[in-house]
Amino acid sequence: MAFEPPPRLVRALGETPGDADTDRWLRNLPARTAEAVAGLGLTVERVQVPGGRSSLVVLVRRADGTPAVLKLVPPRSRPASERAALAHWAGLGAVRLLDAEAAADGVLLLERLQRDVSVRSLPEAKSMLEAAGTLRRLWVEPPAGHRFETVAERTGRQADAMRAHPDPDVAPLVDAALAARAELLADAPEERLLHGTFRQSKVLAAERVPWLAVGPDPVVGECAFDLARLVRDRVEDLIATPSGAAVTRRRVKRLAESLDVDQERLRGWTLFRAVESGVRALRVGRAQDAELLLEFADWL
Repeated sequence: MAFEPPPRLVRALGETPGDADTDRWLRNLPARTAEAVAGLGLTVERVQVPGGRSSLVVLVRRADGTPAVLKLVPPRSRPASERAALAHWAGLGAVRLLDAEAAADGVLLLERLQRDVSVRSLPEAKSMLEAAGTLRRLWVEPPAGHRFETVAERTGRQADAMRAHPDPDVAPLVDAALAARAELLADAPEERLLHGTFRQSKVLAAERVPWLAVGPDPVVGECAFDLARLVRDRVEDLIATPSGAAVTRRRVKRLAESLDVDQERLRGWTLFRAVESGVRALRVGRAQDAELLLEFADWL
């Protein structure tokens, strides 16, 4: 069977030109996938299409017939960090890692979830409730001596990238986002292991529990940072609603109260993360996404 990367993955990884490591990973992906399948004794059902924007997902069965997922992750997406986080969560709130010692770097063997059924398929209020409940279970103490990136480190890189591509039209929002980050980092209240890129589409239906999180880009820091990405879920619907700004402010309040997070800290991190994502979308030519994100940020 040919393991060609889906077009969506190729497009997403190609948004950063001149990334030699990622180009090499894409070229070698069919061979690496075949090696992983053989090395782990798997039977392939199919490649997940359209798949995600940051990894190749293959539906497989183990030697005993158990359904599973083989996931291959490029180096730039920090697969070792994802593996370490999944191992630490040990299936509590997150997809279970089936092979703690994979045959090669960037190869993850995971329990099979219902990849076509996420909490995003639920009505908005219910989906937020279920997503928030899943996220709460992930917020645990990081392992001793961990090597996870911190919120300060990750947002520092992002802040540098925002400053390196000045755009006078969005400069006021960038300045506000950077000021919010500086204030938030000055008195961070706790350190927890965070999902890092949590949103409704990252919560899938499962058999052993109703919902489990997938696809972490783990980071260590305060819980408000993790929750901030969830605030802007379904941003396209918010923008299309005449009362979108008021709905957003109520969402911040409700999520903060439901997960015992400081409301102002959640608002600040939501602002920073929305502006950072909007500026990054501008940088890679996704003008429509950038417009939505920056309008949303302006409401905060």
